[in-house]
Amino acid sequence: MSFDSLGLSDALLKAVADQGYSTPTPVQSKAIPPILAGKDIIAGAQTGTGKTAGFSLPLLQRLAENVDIKARPRKIRALVLVPTRELAAQVHESITIYGKYLPLQTQVIIGGASINMQTRMLRHGCDIVVATPGRLMDHVNQKNISLSNVEILVLDEADRMLDMGFLPEIRRILAFLPKNRQSLLFSATMPGTIKSLAATILNNPVEIEIAKQNITADNVSEQVYGIAQGNKRECLSYLIGSNNWKQVLVFVRTKHGADRLQKQLIKDGISAAALHGDKTQGARTKALEYFKTGKVAALVATDIAARGLDIEELPHVVNFDLPQVAEDYVHRIGRTGRAGSSGAALSLVSPEEAHLLGAIEKLLKRQIPRVSDTGYEPILLNVAAAPKKIAPAKISGRKDYRHTDKKTPQRGNGTSYNPRSDKPKSRANSRP
Repeated sequence: MSFDSLGLSDALLKAVADQGYSTPTPVQSKAIPPILAGKDIIAGAQTGTGKTAGFSLPLLQRLAENVDIKARPRKIRALVLVPTRELAAQVHESITIYGKYLPLQTQVIIGGASINMQTRMLRHGCDIVVATPGRLMDHVNQKNISLSNVEILVLDEADRMLDMGFLPEIRRILAFLPKNRQSLLFSATMPGTIKSLAATILNNPVEIEIAKQNITADNVSEQVYGIAQGNKRECLSYLIGSNNWKQVLVFVRTKHGADRLQKQLIKDGISAAALHGDKTQGARTKALEYFKTGKVAALVATDIAARGLDIEELPHVVNFDLPQVAEDYVHRIGRTGRAGSSGAALSLVSPEEAHLLGAIEKLLKRQIPRVSDTGYEPILLNVAAAPKKIAPAKISGRKDYRHTDKKTPQRGNGTSYNPRSDKPKSRANSRP
């Protein structure tokens, strides 16, 4: 099958050809025809399978068939909701690329950017808005935007939006949309909450499922390194340096952990940047740009990067910390092996994380291959006997109390530790 057989216009086919694509992916070949026919759809597909083009191309064609280029200001006729700023930027870029030969205008509305500048852009009008729910509601509440003319609604990465607690905002946004609209729901996983949401917003939808849900791509090799928590950073630096990795995306569990690991990698002589929710939008964009262009070899990120990062031929993903939610493992390693290229995903797993590994393998219905020779003392990951909770992290043999409400502990010699800095206090006021 070729794109020519899907019923797309010459302008869109030319834009697709400019990108070097000739054959649609399975999700594109199954989603584009019913969307062009005006049907609602609910589509489940692995991350990295071309979902963005799967809804962008038919959306652009339907809008272009009935566009008033003389209208001032332009009315918003399509709304694409996404969970993260990075994904919003990626979707906006894709729609702009595919629609470059069409008389349609697209704007992106995200947090972390100037709301006044966004307001000015919205007053000039546009045909398509790509937005994160929180910032969109800010504009709705300030009456900067009207959604009463929306003809097509897209919920992209819907499961992630619910994980991030956007359901209340989504329901409020739906109340401002016309009931007579076309709705498209795309999600990499299909938990019960997604199906419940779909039942309330979709009208007799076409169901599309590409590949088996929660299964990782065949062209991504996976390995588990059983290793003590205290040896992870040294092992990561060795893997990057000894293998001369030029581009590796490293996932950690916390924002603090991302900043700390970035500094440690730099001390080890590895160029690195950090990406997490506490960074300004400018800093996040800069870190991502440096990573994409090869100015830094390692991007240390929290799960905000698990979806929405589309980096061409990204060769390596490392789980420095395993995710708390098993499904996020699928999305993390889905950053590599995209668009048919091969990739490698490594997970550094301490005994304290064995229960998380067990949950991931239960989801995948298979065991991830272990690397027995890590260069460190062999660690047995007893998944079956793993505790259900992670033991407190240790720093230099001490418990890490920084994220608890416990009082500052006392060492046996009377030295206390500051929960914020984790540095020894003076013993002047300590008991002998």
